[in-house]
Amino acid sequence: MNKRVVIALNLAWNLVNFRAGLIRALVAEGYEVVAVAPHDEYAPRLAALGCRFVPLPMDNQGTHPGRDLLLLWRFHRLLRRERPAVYLGYTVKPNVYGSLAAHGLGIPVVNNIAGLGAVFIRNSPVTRVVRGLYRLALSRSRRVFFQNDEDLGMFVEGGLVRSEVTGRVPGSGVDLTRFAPAPLPAAAGRIRFLLIARMLWDKGVGEYVAAARVLRQRYPDAEFCLLGFLDVQNPAAISRAQMDEWVAEGVVSYLGVSDDVREQITEADCVVLPSYREGTPRTLLEAAAMARPLVATDAVGCREVVDDGVNGYLCRVKDADDLAEKMERVIGMSHAERTEMGRCGREKVEREFDERFVVDAYLKVIREIYGEAQSVRGGGCAPAGEVADGALVGPNVFQIDKVICEHPDR
Repeated sequence: MNKRVVIALNLAWNLVNFRAGLIRALVAEGYEVVAVAPHDEYAPRLAALGCRFVPLPMDNQGTHPGRDLLLLWRFHRLLRRERPAVYLGYTVKPNVYGSLAAHGLGIPVVNNIAGLGAVFIRNSPVTRVVRGLYRLALSRSRRVFFQNDEDLGMFVEGGLVRSEVTGRVPGSGVDLTRFAPAPLPAAAGRIRFLLIARMLWDKGVGEYVAAARVLRQRYPDAEFCLLGFLDVQNPAAISRAQMDEWVAEGVVSYLGVSDDVREQITEADCVVLPSYREGTPRTLLEAAAMARPLVATDAVGCREVVDDGVNGYLCRVKDADDLAEKMERVIGMSHAERTEMGRCGREKVEREFDERFVVDAYLKVIREIYGEAQSVRGGGCAPAGEVADGALVGPNVFQIDKVICEHPDR
């Protein structure tokens, strides 16, 4: 039996930045990893991780039924060709359409629900459609990982997933060696705040700008920086024209995008994320790992990373005044107090969010799936479980714990 694992996300950028540790660990264990995402400028970097990249066009934000059916067909065709031992799905469309295709082919599925995004925040008619799709897509998954207890509880209570197949991982974790503690800037009288995120209203960028506008009047030497993708394909995207207006006003500095955020975090005194909802935000984990105080909203995902008054401050969601008040507390702290707050953040990440915890959870479930499939194959397969290229799995396949027997000639 092959040791092939397909891992699918909505962006090659996400694979490079958030799943590199898992890919390296799978390769080190002898698995052949096939990385699937739409092609972008980050795709060529995947080869350095030891995996094979297969581009798959994907309308990440659209809801057109025809395009989604086309995506389902593309996933089915790809998985039928690759015949992996397991399919790993991340982000909405790979989780939904990739999982449906994998289930149809008898391929074991492991999902990761990494935050619910704008659709769940707004509770629109589209939300009901997405919930129904999730319920169908997760119905036969081997394991469904969540990044916080509230999302897990919402899915279980809403009947979207069976509680017995759920698991909890600490976000995507953080590489504690790569993101090492760095001394706070020593410049007297100057303090720099940094927000790292896609430039979306749902990330609280508007509230951050409003808070910066208030604080700059009181502390003219304070700096308020933004780092992340602008004009992204998302209904909550902030336009370049809006960003240019804020920069021209002199209230914030837009730093563009970066392939390595460590330099910007090193130059910051505090990292801020006033998001409306998250899974477990990687930017806060990376900043805490580098011993930076945090200010974030008391929202799902963010509150898991910030212990209020210990390694940062929590503010109310969509409340620019409260955000400004919490940021002003950081301004009023001494350099030694901010350093101590950052030290507490580093200790918390070491204790709870080490990337190895996430990788170990995945390796455990993949070993189980692979081991069971080998055992079934070794004992012989019933004819109904035998799968030829291009054929759908027979019903008996799910009587052997959802594990597919690979055709001996393949």
